[in-house]
Amino acid sequence: MALPMASVTDDVGWLAAIDNGINAVFEPVTEVFTTIVFFPITIGDLSFPFVVAWLIAAGVIFTIYFGFIQFRGLKVAYEVVRGHYSSKDDPGEVPHFQALTSALSGTVGLGNIAGVGAAMALGGPGATFWMILAGLLGMATKFAECTLGVKYREVHEDGSISGGPFKYLPIAFSKFGSIPAKILTGIFAVAILIFGVAGGNMFQANQTFAQVQNVTGGADGFLGSAGAALIFGLVLAGLVAVVILGGIKSIGATTSRLVPAMGIVYVVSCLLVILVNLGQVPAAIGSIFAGAFNPQGIAGGILGVMIVGFTRAAFSNEAGLGSAAIAHSAVKTRRPVSEGFVALFEPLVDTVLICTMTALAIIIAGAPSLQAGIDQVQAGEGTPDGVILTSDAFATVFPWFPVVLAIAVALFAYSTLITWSYYGLKSWEYLFGRGKTSEIIYKVIFLFFTVAGCVLTFSQVISFADAALFVCGFVNLLGVYLLLPVIKREMKEYLADRKSGKLAILGIEEDEVRTEKG
Repeated sequence: MALPMASVTDDVGWLAAIDNGINAVFEPVTEVFTTIVFFPITIGDLSFPFVVAWLIAAGVIFTIYFGFIQFRGLKVAYEVVRGHYSSKDDPGEVPHFQALTSALSGTVGLGNIAGVGAAMALGGPGATFWMILAGLLGMATKFAECTLGVKYREVHEDGSISGGPFKYLPIAFSKFGSIPAKILTGIFAVAILIFGVAGGNMFQANQTFAQVQNVTGGADGFLGSAGAALIFGLVLAGLVAVVILGGIKSIGATTSRLVPAMGIVYVVSCLLVILVNLGQVPAAIGSIFAGAFNPQGIAGGILGVMIVGFTRAAFSNEAGLGSAAIAHSAVKTRRPVSEGFVALFEPLVDTVLICTMTALAIIIAGAPSLQAGIDQVQAGEGTPDGVILTSDAFATVFPWFPVVLAIAVALFAYSTLITWSYYGLKSWEYLFGRGKTSEIIYKVIFLFFTVAGCVLTFSQVISFADAALFVCGFVNLLGVYLLLPVIKREMKEYLADRKSGKLAILGIEEDEVRTEKG
C-alpha cells in the first residue's frame, strides 16, 4: 500500500530536521511493529505476510459458507442500488448508491494505479489473474462485514449513524467477556484512527502534491519550493474541509459525483491505450493466463505469482479490514443485508475492473520501463515506482497522457482523503465520545496532517500507519467469523422475501404512504 513519499524538505533546514527527528524516533518502533503485523510465512524460497493469508482464507470460507453469493447475488445488488426496495423514510443518512460511492472512494486510489504497476514488475502479467480471483473472493468478505455494519449500528436522536466494526465487534467478542471485548474493539479503533490520520491522509496528500508538482515542471517548476508545498497543502486542506465539515451526507453527495467521474476518466484512458493497441489484446490476455500458471514465474513459480496478485488485491480493496463497513453503515435501509448486497460491487469495481484495466494497459502498451522494472526486480535491486510504469503506458498513446494520469491520481487521492476523514472520526468518537467540540478537535487535527503531508514525509510514521491498518484485519475477521450465523439468517430471510414478492410489496406500500403524507 505504501509507496515512496515525495520529499520537499531538503531545501529548508528546520523542516528537514523535524522530519528526520520524527522518523528517527519512529524507525525502531515501526521496525518491530511491522515485523509483528506482517509476520512472514515461508514456503521454500518464498515468503509472504500471514495477514494476507488470513484475508484470503476468509474470502474462500465466506464464499463457500454463503453459497457463492458474489455471483448469484449480483442481480439483487443491482436492484438494491437502483432503489427498488427502498424508501426515503428508511432510517439512515445516505441512499444505497451514495453509501457505495463513499466506500469506493476510500479504496479506489493509488493502489489501483501504482500498486498494479508494482505487481506487474514483481509477478509479471500472471499476477493479474490472481488479483482478479482475490477480488472475486473479497466480494464475499465485503458482503459479510457490511451486513454486520448495518445490523448493529446505532441511530442517534439527530438521525446520524454510528456503525461498522465499532458496534458489531463488542457483540461478537462479548462471548470472551466485557473486558476482552473492549480491549479488542479499542485496538481496532486506535488502528483505524492512526491510519486515517497518517496513511489515509498524509500519504494521499503527499502523493497528490508529488504528481501535480511532477507535471508542472518538477523541482524547477512553480511548485518546486517548500513554500509552494505549504500553500498547496493549505488549499488541499481547505477543499477537504468544505466536504468533511458537512458530515457523511456531504461526503456521500460529493463521492456520488466524484467517484463515477474519476472512474470514467481513468477507465476511458486505459481503454484508449487498449484500443490503439487492439491487435495486442489476445496476446496480452494469453500472457496473463500463461503467466499465472507458469512454473518459471518471475516471482518464483505459480505460488510466487499467486502471492503477488493476492497481496496487491488485498492492499487495494481492503476486504476484511472493516473500514468499508463504517461507510456502508450510514445507508438508509430497514434490512441490513440489503447493504451487504450493495457492498458486493466494491471489490468488483476496485479490483476486478479498475485493477484489470490498469494491468491490461501496462501489458499491451509494452513500454520499455515495464521490462526494465522486471529486470530491476530480478536483479534484486528493489521494486520500481509503479505509477511510472502506468504513466509510461499512457504516454505510448499520447505524450501528454501523464497529465491525465496526474488528474486521476489527484481525484483518487482527494476522494480517499475525505472518506478516511469519516472513518477516523468514527474511531475518534468511539475512543473519546461524541460531541460538537470533540468532533471539531478531530477535524482540525486531521486537516493539520493534510497540510503536513504535503510539506513533510514522515516516512516511518506512514509505514507504521500502513501496518496499523492490517491490525484491523486480524481483529475484524475474528469478529465476523463469530457472527456468521447472524448474517446467513438475514440473507436467507431477505432472499425469501424477495422471491415471494414481499420486498416489492413493502416498497410500494411505503411509497404510497409517503405520497399520501405529501
